[in-house]
Amino acid sequence: MRSNLIKFLLIAVSLYAIVYPFITEPPTQPEPEETPEVVIEKPEVIEPEKPLHDVVLPDFAAIRDIATKKKRFFDFIKPHVEAENKVILQQRASIEIALMMLQFDESLTDVQSERVLKIFDLYKVDQKEITIESLKLALDRVDIIPKELALMQAANESAWGTSRFARIGLNFFGQWCYRAGCGMIPKRRADEAAHEVAAFKSVRASVTSYFRNINTHDAYRELRNVRAQLRAEKKEITATELTPGLMSYSERGEDYIEELNDMIRHNKAYFDEE
Repeated sequence: MRSNLIKFLLIAVSLYAIVYPFITEPPTQPEPEETPEVVIEKPEVIEPEKPLHDVVLPDFAAIRDIATKKKRFFDFIKPHVEAENKVILQQRASIEIALMMLQFDESLTDVQSERVLKIFDLYKVDQKEITIESLKLALDRVDIIPKELALMQAANESAWGTSRFARIGLNFFGQWCYRAGCGMIPKRRADEAAHEVAAFKSVRASVTSYFRNINTHDAYRELRNVRAQLRAEKKEITATELTPGLMSYSERGEDYIEELNDMIRHNKAYFDEE
């Protein structure tokens, strides 16, 4: 009896082993994970900003020797400053001659009158008639700016000719303009601001604009008053005498004036080099 039971169990186990693969589900194979697509981002190519002029500028940034860089910069800017002062002295002479003639009750010629009125317009002398008073007012504006002052402001404002505004727009004096498209938009300009940094087609145009700004803008009236007083006292018009009148030129105020005066003192050796 026991032998039969063992045989029966052996047969049952054998049968179960035979049919087991058919009555059970194969184990589920895990689906292969998708390999994420690797996106290789190409570095953004930033095109260099194209100059807004056709002037070939010295590569001041590439000049490592400080003395050489200063000399190259002064040699580049100084001829334009000296030429502008020469023009101003010619304009001033026309005003002085006209004033002397009126003081002696002499009439101006048509050519003289036309020349004087043109100078009035250039220097924003809001006078339609040529009188002794209007000519004296013009003389306060039609006057030189010491080359030392102009050169040091150019060096300071343009970082010795290396700034973006100098390279791209020939703006060596940090001058602003307020008409859309008149120049370059500062990268750090406040959202509500509308000014641009003026761009010029020539270095001379940049220098002329700077001179006109100093000689006409209300912000620099004190500079012109000091200059007129020096003229009246027959004293030399020096850069350091005029720098206090540039307080409004920079938000840095007195620090800016001190820096200019230091630069003027430290660079005297370059001013009169030929």
